[in-house]
Amino acid sequence: MTAAVAEIAKLGAFVRRDFRMALSYRLAFVTDFTGLLFQLVTFYFVGRLVSSNSLPSYAGQHVSYVEFVTTGIAVTSFLQVGVVRLVTAMRTEQLMGTIEVLMISPTSATIVQLGSAMYEALYVPLRIGIFLILVHLVFGADFYWTGMLPGFVLLVFFVGIVWGLGLMSAAGTLTFRRGGTVAGIGVTIFTLSSGAFFPLSLLPSWLAFLRYNPIAITLEGERECLLGGAGWSVLLDAFVKLTPMAAVFLAAGLYVFRLAVAREQRRGTLGLY
Repeated sequence: MTAAVAEIAKLGAFVRRDFRMALSYRLAFVTDFTGLLFQLVTFYFVGRLVSSNSLPSYAGQHVSYVEFVTTGIAVTSFLQVGVVRLVTAMRTEQLMGTIEVLMISPTSATIVQLGSAMYEALYVPLRIGIFLILVHLVFGADFYWTGMLPGFVLLVFFVGIVWGLGLMSAAGTLTFRRGGTVAGIGVTIFTLSSGAFFPLSLLPSWLAFLRYNPIAITLEGERECLLGGAGWSVLLDAFVKLTPMAAVFLAAGLYVFRLAVAREQRRGTLGLY
């Protein structure tokens, strides 16, 4: 028990390290939110061409395109930041020459993997909350703020999927050195097929299987919470659907990452970049 507690306590060191590194690049915080707002400005004008009648309704009322797409941007940015930055963290460890030290240290591989993503797991939900408040103030979008807490819990169900995808991408980075591009392509495919920017009902019937995309399931739940005020009632259905997916993605990610580490250690190329 004492050893397990000591291992878990190391997560705080990862968070402090990544937080201090983030503070050393303060402009990144500004450009991050500026990029989100510029993206939303573009969709705001696109939304003026879109009739609310073509959008799905929540709690019996139609929503504006800005409200619809804001939730899409929030959830997909959670995926993008979670996956791409985990890949970036592994790449940074390679470039700094610390990846080998981490992997041969007494710290377990699971703690290293979790620690590399822990700062983002704390930062991204805060980022989403601030983003929704800014959209409300700047564009007048209406959200059910009582749905924020259920929406956050729903993202917790989604974390396993994001982490699994991130570990698979990180494995590619360890093996092919520059795996960020592959991760970006994967995130883009998942995003475009999730209904983040347009309703999936507009797609041909033979693409109906896309509604089983875990991002689409998460998005629908978030919209029910934030745009329909459904609150906690959506969580059971989302839990039943997302938990098995999260288990599969996470198991696959852990397995592939460990294979990649073992391969590079066997070849003596773990520290190469």
